Amino acid sequence: MAVLGNPDMLTRKIKLCHINAHITCRLCEGYLIDATTVTECLHTFCRSCLVKYLEENNTCPTCRIVIHQSHPLQYIGHDRTMQDIVYKLVPGLQEAEIKKQREFYQKLGMEVPGDIKGDLCNMKTHLDQRNGDAKSEDPTNKDAGEEKPEEDNDYHRSDEQVSICLECNSSKLRGLKRKWIRCSAQATVLHLKKFIAKKLNLTSFNELDILCNEEILGKDHTLKFVVVTRWRFKKSPLLLHYRPKMDLL
Repeated sequence: MAVLGNPDMLTRKIKLCHINAHITCRLCEGYLIDATTVTECLHTFCRSCLVKYLEENNTCPTCRIVIHQSHPLQYIGHDRTMQDIVYKLVPGLQEAEIKKQREFYQKLGMEVPGDIKGDLCNMKTHLDQRNGDAKSEDPTNKDAGEEKPEEDNDYHRSDEQVSICLECNSSKLRGLKRKWIRCSAQATVLHLKKFIAKKLNLTSFNELDILCNEEILGKDHTLKFVVVTRWRFKKSPLLLHYRPKMDLL
């Protein structure tokens, strides 16, 4: 009870260096960016570091447990909670990472994805509120506030989009009438399976395989993950094929 009643103990500060081992990537030794966790052992790394490592390995870099004999990339997942913790603990890290991503796309002459624009906008709003600027009576701010309801009608304004072409590569299924679609980068392969199954009136979406570059994709892969790992530096749209499961034609 004496410890609980001591206000100094409740407000005790911990140095960042004392917890660095828990919020850094073992592969690059930097702070976690796009934190990704191995589902088998729950060890976490930067997504880009882990994906590159698993191109030639199938074990966890930390404990060496076998993730999967042939498809280890299907057994890793984005750890949003861990990434939020890292961004809260390390001052300026999120802002610096967002700016790096924006500069990267601008250097390549590509449009900055919507999610990065949204993060930049949220970051600016947060800084303005912290500095008291959000309460300013500047007419410019007032005009911007009046336009906000109209912007809110676009539900994906801050969500990165992916253009996809869905082609059938089996004589056992018919092609889609509208094979060109555009959807959120956070949608998964499972969402596409359900979409195709509904359009083709299939009894179950589990009857389908979706492939990219002739490789079967895991159902939990997000479209952003597919683009980064299977379609990097290739022109849009992302070309995906579908076929009945176990159909080798």
